Amino acid sequence: MKHLGKPVTQRQLRVGEMIKQALGTLFIRDEVKILNLSTREITVTEVRMSTDLKTAKIFVMPLGGKNSEEILEKLKISSFMIRKVLSKKIIMKFLPKLFFVKDDSFEYAEKIENLIKQTNKGKNERKSKRTSNS
Repeated sequence: MKHLGKPVTQRQLRVGEMIKQALGTLFIRDEVKILNLSTREITVTEVRMSTDLKTAKIFVMPLGGKNSEEILEKLKISSFMIRKVLSKKIIMKFLPKLFFVKDDSFEYAEKIENLIKQTNKGKNERKSKRTSNS
């Protein structure tokens, strides 16, 4: 896996996974109180750390993909509060700044799958036409 042209280090992966697990636990237990938002409905799919470990890009997906833009905006506004609660769970020299991003990988995968199905369907139709004409 490459990140901005540089290979991702084991340290980045370890710290990212540690933050992902801690955030997941915080969200499941609803330990972060965000106005008009139940964090239980949020899935943390991936955390990518910068090379200096000062910033974390957190990929999130709301349950069922509902109201994703609204939820993402609330997370961005409350990132300082989430970071404060997270600081009590993780011991690091510098806790990274948190940047929340919508995870589009599931939508992208579904789009690719549909394209493959359409391609296979077209091939099967051409095969059936050839066999019926013979």
